Amino acid sequence: MTLEQGTMRIGEVHARLRRDFPDLELSKIRYYEDKGLVCPSRSRKGYRLYSERDVACLREAIRLAQEEFVPLRVVRLRLIEQGLLADGPVATTRVAAREALAPVVVAPAPGPPRSLTVVRPVEPETEDGSEGGDADVVAIDSRSVAELLVESGLTPDELNQVLALGVLTPTVVDGQARYDDRDVRVVRVVRDLLARGADPRQVRALGRVAEREVGVVAEIAGPPWAHPEAPGERLVEVAGQVAALRAELVARELEREVAARALGPYAT
Repeated sequence: MTLEQGTMRIGEVHARLRRDFPDLELSKIRYYEDKGLVCPSRSRKGYRLYSERDVACLREAIRLAQEEFVPLRVVRLRLIEQGLLADGPVATTRVAAREALAPVVVAPAPGPPRSLTVVRPVEPETEDGSEGGDADVVAIDSRSVAELLVESGLTPDELNQVLALGVLTPTVVDGQARYDDRDVRVVRVVRDLLARGADPRQVRALGRVAEREVGVVAEIAGPPWAHPEAPGERLVEVAGQVAALRAELVARELEREVAARALGPYAT
């Protein structure tokens, strides 16, 4: 693989960079792309593909920003000087993807005549690095916005709220958002949490926890070429082990919380 070949997905890049920057969040990589500090290519399906040069570019950008406190506009100049970033106007693939879609998606809602206005632009990529549908093919379980509303039981306003939380990432087909079975389950759970009084910020935080867990799984599983015989199977196996540990830790803490509440407010 040459420096120019983009073959790594964002989850793998996140796992590699966390070895040097343990507190790095996945959103920071996307933020640096927004700022023009890295320009990954895109696959035919719309996924970000990072090259070794892109990883080196990100690593140096993070180092300059976090360790030397260099302003981002100066960081970009440093990267250009070092030959890690091509000189030119800031027009990242993330921005280009947004501009390729209408900033407001309008679709008819079922029931009484009204329209759904989704205020959050969508991107043709799942940020956890998992495989998704081809941008040129509508999957069997693919749904339109109106169909998602019917199956999930959400109102248009509620769907707007879920989209704003950033926990739903539809596939884009011909400029239209499409949703699968997993999306339906996600919005149902989010709806139930909000109905129980959950703060939207708490739901957004859960989404970030999921992103961090995927980064940990990818780091433990190692790069795909380390296990070429069954890279996907190893990732699933590690994910199951991490999920089992998380479940045990959560169960233990819940037991302690229940016991503490049973003792009352004066327990020490």
